[in-house]
Amino acid sequence: MPDLFGIILWPLKWAVELVLVAWHWLFTTMGLPAAEGITWVLSIVGLVIVVRAALIPLFVRQIKSQRKMMEIAPELRKVQEKYRGKRDQLSREAMSRETMALYKKHGTTPVSSCLPLLVQMPIFFALFSVLNDVQKIGANPDFSGVGLLDNELTREFYDARLFGVASLHETLINAVESSNTVAIVILVILVALMIVSQFFTQLQIISKNLSPEAKTGQAYQMQKIMLYILPLAFIFSGVFFPLGVVIYWFTSNIWTMVQQFIVIREMPTPGSDAAKAREERLARKGKAINAEGKVVPMSKYLEEQERLRIEAEKAKAAAPKRQQPVSKQRAKKQGGKPAGGAPSKPSAGGAGGPSSSGDPDGGASAPAAR
Repeated sequence: MPDLFGIILWPLKWAVELVLVAWHWLFTTMGLPAAEGITWVLSIVGLVIVVRAALIPLFVRQIKSQRKMMEIAPELRKVQEKYRGKRDQLSREAMSRETMALYKKHGTTPVSSCLPLLVQMPIFFALFSVLNDVQKIGANPDFSGVGLLDNELTREFYDARLFGVASLHETLINAVESSNTVAIVILVILVALMIVSQFFTQLQIISKNLSPEAKTGQAYQMQKIMLYILPLAFIFSGVFFPLGVVIYWFTSNIWTMVQQFIVIREMPTPGSDAAKAREERLARKGKAINAEGKVVPMSKYLEEQERLRIEAEKAKAAAPKRQQPVSKQRAKKQGGKPAGGAPSKPSAGGAGGPSSSGDPDGGASAPAAR
């Protein structure tokens, strides 16, 4: 039976090997030893740089998608309120249709905010597979990778030791089984750093870059739960990660932290604590953010605010005034429709003239007999 997972990962493994070998060639050309652990560690860091640089367009799309999701949050809440408590199949389908129509109208989906992570995960698995395959050369001296990682390079990769003691394909379990104390210490420290960096990255978003409205929804509660669940998951799974994968993941987390810090500082979510902090920094420099989201001198910002105020007042004055509803009795007194529905008519003689229902001489009609 063919290895379906291996077939799916084959192109990605080929690409991972290409990038690793290219960086390895660059560092050996610069004079680093070909079989040293530091050379291959730097090659893995180079792989992170290539992957994360390629994901920058997706990251920009993720930021825009998050902005749009925040903009439509009030409309989403209206849809949810509309179907609150309705658990029948038709109501659920109608709610799903209206929600999807809202996403389509604004050109966003919840998945868009996860694109960088979703795209990076297959590369992570491909690197994991490449590092696991390197171990096969121990049983088969003729083994080589699927691409440019030929037999000689695979042997160098297999023999490489970080600080001369820890193999890049070694896991924490392997290190414990072989009683390699230094490797255990290195792996424990790196797994801990990987978990802490993941936690801090998520904490940056929750603590600084969410608006008050976003902190009231279910998504925020899920983010808070995941903030503590993900580190626990990495504690248990980290013991199975080869050293090279731990280095890749930790380096990728550092990239994410720096990238996120820049975005939160310079392009924060409107209404968030980070946005208020940015406005204060700009104000100290005599600048502000105009209606188009551009940084302008404070004088221009104040001119724009005054113009917008005048335009709003003109629009309010030009808007038709809303007619207050009037009771039938009041409408009758004001000359509108009487209780019967027909408009009242003045008598032929005017205010002091004879009544049409009285006698011809203008006298009052006789009272009805009791």
